[in-house]
This record gives sequence, structure tokens and C-alpha cells, in this order.
Amino acid sequence: MTGKTEIGISKNLESTKKKRPIKTAKMTRARKNNVIGYLFISPWIIGFIGLMLGPMLFSFYASFTDYNITSKMNFIGLANYKQMFTVDDMFWTSLWNTLYYVLFSVPITTAGALLLAVLLNQKVKGMKIFRTIFYLPAVLSGVAVYFLWMQLLSPSTGMVNTMLSWVGIEGPAWLFDPKWTKPALILMKIWSVGGGMLLYLASLQGVSKNLYEAAEIDGANIFQKFFHITLPMVSPVIFFDLVTSTIGSFQIFQEAYVMSESGNGGPANSLLFYNLHMWNNAFKTFDMGYASGMAWILFVIIMILTVFQLKISKRWVHYEGGNDK
Repeated sequence: MTGKTEIGISKNLESTKKKRPIKTAKMTRARKNNVIGYLFISPWIIGFIGLMLGPMLFSFYASFTDYNITSKMNFIGLANYKQMFTVDDMFWTSLWNTLYYVLFSVPITTAGALLLAVLLNQKVKGMKIFRTIFYLPAVLSGVAVYFLWMQLLSPSTGMVNTMLSWVGIEGPAWLFDPKWTKPALILMKIWSVGGGMLLYLASLQGVSKNLYEAAEIDGANIFQKFFHITLPMVSPVIFFDLVTSTIGSFQIFQEAYVMSESGNGGPANSLLFYNLHMWNNAFKTFDMGYASGMAWILFVIIMILTVFQLKISKRWVHYEGGNDK
């Protein structure tokens, strides 16, 4: 028995020795593939570390310092954040202006882009021309568009008030009236919903016609088909548009900077948005530490809202493969 045991052990050792080179070769090949993969993505890694992660860590540290570019960083702890919430009244004004813009512009532009896509999804002769016309505002240069709208919204000679006067409505002062400055920017945002419209149009064309045919057989009208077929099938795109539009609306800056005379916030600070106030602190008063603190507060607000949207999306976003996929 002892001899048989020794023979068995020796055979196992020999088989193990034979398997080791195969495993070693596989591990070497896997490591080589990993190295090649990392080499291919190294430009992105270098860019992420140098252009994103590095500046983020720097700004996070700067938010706890008194820093104005020309002097050394003096660590002051939470003083910048304390000033933000207890001393700087313009912080709350800018935050309120931004929240107002987000709460009204995001739902209105999302609904407008979706309804426009539904209309442009019809089989009508010359529809491609209409699609191009409605999409063009989304590709026009920003600053040029802002100057154009400043002319259109002129209280006395602007085309908007002129058209309102044709139906007996006296147009407001728009950019000169604190009550109408933010609605003016929202109106301008509605004009450029072509980008979102294109997303919805592509999604609508992917909805199976069999669903609509089955609904017609069951006697569904146009509104029932829209709410029970169209909306659920394009809900992933609606969710994507809501998330990206919310983030983009919180970062509104150019419109207010150009249309309020180099960032003075417009009449009665009605156009002093959060990013504009942060920019003024960073590049007018050169209080980089305070501006960095504002940037991180904005980051936290956007993160909280994004996580909230992700949580509630499980209740209304429909995926063809199932909600858990």
C-alpha cells in the first residue's frame, strides 16, 4: 500500500508540474493584455488626473484657505463656508435665482422638446425641412444668440413686444424689469429645444408600431396611446434629459454675464445666478478660496439632486428589458 501511495503522490506532482507552465502562460498573457489595455487608455487617465482630479483636489483644499492667486494659501478652516451661509446675502440671492431658473426651465423645455418631437414624427411631406428649422437654434453660437435676443426683447423696438401689441397685449420691460428677467431667459431657452427634440425624435422612431396597432384595436384614442405607450417607451430618454438639463441649468452663466452688462447681475440682482456670483468672487475680487467653497457647495447640491432623480426613476422609468436591467 505504501508503494502505491508513493506512486500516486509522484503522479500528482508530475501532473501539477505539467499544469503550472500552462497557468503561468495564461497569467503572462493576461498581464500583457492588461498592460496593452492600460496603454490604450493612458491618455484618458493622464487627462483625468491632470485636468479633473488634480484641480478638484486643489479646489477642495483651497476652499479651506484664504487664497487670492498672488499670495500664499493661509488655512482658515470653515471660515469661507461660514461666510457663505451667514454673511454673504448675495449667496442666497444667487442660489434662489438659480433654483427659480431650474424649477421652471427644466420641466418646460423637457415638455416642449417632447411635444415638438411628437409633432415632427408625423409622416408629412417636407417634414425633414421642419426638423432642420427647429434644430438650427441648438447649433447657433451662444454669445451671438444672446445679443440677438437682447434686440428681440427690447421694450420699445423689440419684435416680441411688437408681436404682442398686434393682439392687444402690452409687453413687459423684460431684461429691464426684475420680475421678467428670468422669464425672459426661460423664453430664450425654450427657443433652443432642438437638441432635446432630436433625442426624443430618435427615441420615438424606435417605438414599435405594433404597440400602437394593438392599442387601436382595443379602442384607444390618441391621448391614451400617448400616455400609455409613447411616454413609457421614451421614459429612459426623458430621464436622461431631465438629469442632464438639471445639471446644465444649475451651471447657467453665459446668458446672465452677457445680458446683464458684464456680470453685474442685472436689475436688482435678478440675474445674479450662482455661477455668476462665483465667477465674480473668483475673477473680480480674486477671492479664490471663497469661490472654491461655492463650487463645492454647488457640487454637493447637484449630486444630491442627481441621486434623488436616480432613486425616484425606478417608479416611472420603463425599460424594455425590465426595470432591474
